[in-house]
Amino acid sequence: MALTYFKALSDETRLRLVHILRHYELSVNELVRILDMGQSRVSRHLKILSEAGLLTSRRDGLWAFYSAPRSGEAGEFLRSVMPFVQSQATLHTDLHMAAQILEERALKTCQFFNAIAEDWDELNREVIGTFDLPGAVCSAMPENSAVAADLGCGTGAVLARMLLRSHSVIGVDGSARMLEICRRRFTPEDFARGRVSLRIGELSHLPLRDGEAHFACINLVLHHLSDPAASLQEIRRILKPGGHVFVADFQRHANEAMRRRYGDLWLGFDEERLFDNLATAGFTLSRCTKQAVHQGMTLLLIDAVAS
Repeated sequence: MALTYFKALSDETRLRLVHILRHYELSVNELVRILDMGQSRVSRHLKILSEAGLLTSRRDGLWAFYSAPRSGEAGEFLRSVMPFVQSQATLHTDLHMAAQILEERALKTCQFFNAIAEDWDELNREVIGTFDLPGAVCSAMPENSAVAADLGCGTGAVLARMLLRSHSVIGVDGSARMLEICRRRFTPEDFARGRVSLRIGELSHLPLRDGEAHFACINLVLHHLSDPAASLQEIRRILKPGGHVFVADFQRHANEAMRRRYGDLWLGFDEERLFDNLATAGFTLSRCTKQAVHQGMTLLLIDAVAS
């Protein structure tokens, strides 16, 4: 197997690909842009590395995303080899370009939500219909949750209901326009008394202190994020030990229209993958139920506890 690995890496372009994909999961088009090469050439190198077991690919509708394994025999091999090549200037430039692409993804998402903020509640109804998502969130909240956070709170429909069951609520969103609309749901007294706090920020770097919240929810947001697993780890950081998280997101589907109309990056998730990501982040699964919604899709409704 070592010979297979070394042969697969015996090319500068393939070394660059593996180095990039040990840090980020990227699509073929994004890799083409970073390497400044033709798509057929990049695809050929990706095929060689994948056949050797040094890359894995994930299909998401019409898109394919590549990453390098972090564990197992291939992961151990790369961990041993890559320190000998990481000093090259080209590799540092590649990582800078990759980080820039992820920043552009986040910016496009933010611009999208700023643009559709006024219509967001109606767009949500197109997908989830009459399902009472705020009610499902509140049912998952422990009694007398002192501080409850809605991460990716949007226009605040869920946050307003949460306030009825907690001493104070924190709403976080990356869209200033969404937060502006959200603010209208609350009174000046709610803010003056410290019962409501609205904060702008990315879900990969939440504007909350370690252990600040007793309960958190993230509803129909993970599929907009470049790295959902990292965001779950960030949620664990801001929850007190024993705190609860409620996750509502789509089960894996093939509705490509969701990318165009709603700006989705992921076409839902395999529930086992979400369970694994939660466990890695430091959560213990409590319950998972499913709710059929419009357009042939299904919501996963997950309760977990911070260990």
